[in-house]
Amino acid sequence: MLVETKARVGVFAIALGAYLPQFPSLVPEFEGQYAAFKKTLPDTVELVDGGIVTTKEQSMAAGDKFRAADVDLVILQLLTYATSYNMLPAVRDLDVPVVLVNVQKKKAPDYANTDTPTWLGELYACGAVGEMVADLERAGKRHAVITGVVEGGDPAVQAEINDWCKAAQVRRRFRDTNLAQIGRPYPGMMDLYIDETNLYNRMWLYTKQFDWEKMWAIADNVTDEAAIRAKAEEILDTFDIEGGATVETVWDMARYVVAFEQWVKDEKLAFVASHYDGFAKGVAGKLDSMLIPAFSMLIKQGTACAVEGDIKVAMAMSILKTIAGTGQLSEMYSIDFDEDICIIGHSGSGDADISQAKKPTMKIVPVFHGKTGGGYLTQFYPPVGEVTYLAITQDKDGHFKFVAAEGINEPGPIFTFGDTNMRTRFACGAREFCNRWSEAGPTHHMAAAVGRHIDTILKVAKIFNVPVEVITR
Repeated sequence: MLVETKARVGVFAIALGAYLPQFPSLVPEFEGQYAAFKKTLPDTVELVDGGIVTTKEQSMAAGDKFRAADVDLVILQLLTYATSYNMLPAVRDLDVPVVLVNVQKKKAPDYANTDTPTWLGELYACGAVGEMVADLERAGKRHAVITGVVEGGDPAVQAEINDWCKAAQVRRRFRDTNLAQIGRPYPGMMDLYIDETNLYNRMWLYTKQFDWEKMWAIADNVTDEAAIRAKAEEILDTFDIEGGATVETVWDMARYVVAFEQWVKDEKLAFVASHYDGFAKGVAGKLDSMLIPAFSMLIKQGTACAVEGDIKVAMAMSILKTIAGTGQLSEMYSIDFDEDICIIGHSGSGDADISQAKKPTMKIVPVFHGKTGGGYLTQFYPPVGEVTYLAITQDKDGHFKFVAAEGINEPGPIFTFGDTNMRTRFACGAREFCNRWSEAGPTHHMAAAVGRHIDTILKVAKIFNVPVEVITR
């Protein structure tokens, strides 16, 4: 990632204080369990440790730490039965989900040889879950439960914890970085128009406005020939260029990419939404002609760059890039009724990491259809197999909503005029998918990622407190 962020996850454990003087062996037992549990969190997150809580006062102290750190998520380990006052003060003033990890130490009791401290310490995490959820509900808090076992390992539990940490990373990325809007949305695409103040209030994403006049001059002071040469070689490694190319061929493009990368770092940008509707002459035409591959190089490094000024799809691209490693801008392109598949894709910048079936290609076209000028066009080749689509839309009151679907990309012919496209089969059929997806009002753009990711998208939505409409899985 050109701009690094790290999610902050508040972690604590609870147990009933009354048990500890009765059964002193529980103290080292719980300390060992909690230490081992913290190691299951991936090192991609910053752990904010609230400790083992057995009193209201300790819970309040944990809450103070979590608020001071502005945590993106709270994960609570249930060590044994505990009353809910051990939990509520720690989370009462937070607006993030609380994930209750109900992980039992032993797979099954040795019934004849289990005494009370062994039962309480190694076999009784489940006793408190219902109470915790009941009181989280009454407090208006979002919540989730993970149940599993320590003995022998539990891949399902680890996968859930990893997913929640990925989802928390999305919140931190929105919160700590900025969105650059260059120009304005494509004229008349009113589904893309957005209130940036509402965006900040609801999704924590701050918009920085840039004029094209400033962007035309962005590379004027880039003179480091070694850096430009290295970037030119990276462009040649990333794309197969129609007719062949050399470092000299892409020198100016590489100079702009070097400039854009520094701009992204200086402005802390994780999102870019741009549209140019000028005369495409002189320096303006030069930059416009190579924006598509230049922005593609940024997408490859984690900065979501959306065409047509679409801020909402830039957010969707960033979410998928963060949780899935790929994030490609797409839209409904065509339907093959003979094969019952949807053709989904888009012209413009894309994610080289999604081009797993074939190296991305680049060619020069005289006209960018529907837009000003012409220049370099890129095409990416997603693999055959599972794919996830995500769109972000708004209702009449400005509330955001996620629209998601999973399908299967199938082999077969695709268009070859320079636009990325996929042949996707949906469980409900192409006709029904088009109806359901469109009825959800998702705007005409969506983001795509390799693999199935709706389960993680649901976690992201819970963290952002927005609804999700799942079209098909």
